[in-house]
Amino acid sequence: MSRRKAWNADPEPLLRVDEGFRLADVDPESTPGFPGRKIDGLESLAAGADRLAALQERLWAAATTGDERRVLLVLQAMDTAGKGGIVSHVVGAVDPNGVHYAGFKAPTAEEREHDFLWRIERQLPGAGQLGVFDRSHYEDVLIQRIRAFASPDEIERRYGAIVDFENRLAEQGTTIVKVMLHISKDEQRARLGDRLDRPDKHWKFNPGDIDERLLWNRYQDAYQIVFDRTSTAVAPWYVIPANRKWYARLAVQQLLLRALEDMHLSWPAADFDVAEQRQRLAES
Repeated sequence: MSRRKAWNADPEPLLRVDEGFRLADVDPESTPGFPGRKIDGLESLAAGADRLAALQERLWAAATTGDERRVLLVLQAMDTAGKGGIVSHVVGAVDPNGVHYAGFKAPTAEEREHDFLWRIERQLPGAGQLGVFDRSHYEDVLIQRIRAFASPDEIERRYGAIVDFENRLAEQGTTIVKVMLHISKDEQRARLGDRLDRPDKHWKFNPGDIDERLLWNRYQDAYQIVFDRTSTAVAPWYVIPANRKWYARLAVQQLLLRALEDMHLSWPAADFDVAEQRQRLAES
């Protein structure tokens, strides 16, 4: 008999950024709503993968009959927090034909000639797709604020532009799931150390990660401002404790399942006579 334990509370309200939220109050070691151990979490993750794949297929199928809805998963985090693991172990469970992935790095020369949202618009998922932003437009009010790559007035403008942008996406049928994976500074040190200790992970190490680590407190403050200014009813933020990778993956999976289940998706009806086609097939 399975030893898997279920959630003892709906994780969505436990992880959602509501009024009065403080990032400093979130314990990165915690597992809100899930009472089990790692083995239980891994079993739950495996069990949820089939459900997620089935729901995503329904979303993809619905687009063939004109349904314009889509889902956008926005992943933000400090370095090593596990964004890649979410993409591999959660999103990787669904049909890649229905996924649009975009990893945002420093803007190119062409991108800098346009408004900061220009490159984001070009990577939005199409109807029926699950879009994944590995970093996103929020870099333009995080690192650019901390490194003073943009003026304070421009940063202020961007908060409002982001809210307007996300409201428009929601009106056009996009369900936005914004996730910040929250690890501790000590956990990041351990993960960076692991990359240095293992030759097979040297390719993942970037000396610039240590430069950004030195600005840890400033990043925490910048994230708090982001939450205060851009967590809205149509596009709330979710902060997921991420010291335990298995829990972070499971929590993101649950948020995606919730988003897709709330769409009440059904299979498109056939636009042909099924009995007739069955007969033709038998005679062919």
